[in-house]
Amino acid sequence: MHPARLPPGVKRVQDSRVWAAFDYAFQGILYATRTQRNMRIHLVAASLAMFAVLYLRLERAYVALVVICIALVIALELVNTAIEAVVDLMTVAHHPLAKIAKDAAAGAVLVVSMAAVIVGYLVFYEGVTAAGAKVSAAVAGIPRNYVFAVLVIVGVGTIFAKAFAGRRGSPLQGGAISGHAALAFAGATVIGLLSGTLVVALLAYFLAFLVSQSRIEGGIHSVGEVVSGAVLGTVVSTGVYLMIRL
Repeated sequence: MHPARLPPGVKRVQDSRVWAAFDYAFQGILYATRTQRNMRIHLVAASLAMFAVLYLRLERAYVALVVICIALVIALELVNTAIEAVVDLMTVAHHPLAKIAKDAAAGAVLVVSMAAVIVGYLVFYEGVTAAGAKVSAAVAGIPRNYVFAVLVIVGVGTIFAKAFAGRRGSPLQGGAISGHAALAFAGATVIGLLSGTLVVALLAYFLAFLVSQSRIEGGIHSVGEVVSGAVLGTVVSTGVYLMIRL
């Protein structure tokens, strides 16, 4: 289905420079995910760390430290990928300086990763020892970081799906799975589970449906890609909810 035509002089959101900047940034993230094994490891570790934060019901200060460490590691891995690409572009020979550039970039990632491991150990050790017997009782309720953690995990799953599955497309416009649908249905599932009210849940899912429908109407995603995103968001949100209630 082709997107509707707009009046002369009216631009689509997708045509704006701000949108293009975000799109290019996501292209870089997807490229690194497809080509760099360490990037995939970092993303999986980030998801596990967020689930641990959720399970242990850590205070916001600890959550902030974990998020900062995750962001630093992933950002430096992207910089490392960029440096490798530039070096490969500038030289075809095995020049010693090219090796130094790549090694130094990889070393920067290693330093931050080691620091993240140390911070993670201190944070989670503190969380376990401080909570003690309260941990098992606390997970009977829903941690306040549940929503944030679920959205991060769904986002990581969407990145993997866009990077490896189905057709190649613009990260924010197309691809093997609809990230908008995934996040919308993740949010709707969270609202439904936390509210415990059928009317509220139905309203949330209706709004998620409207978001997903807009991706189809705009010709950005197919029905299957939107459904895949909806399933991903719903399954992850429900799965995490059930696990933290065990």
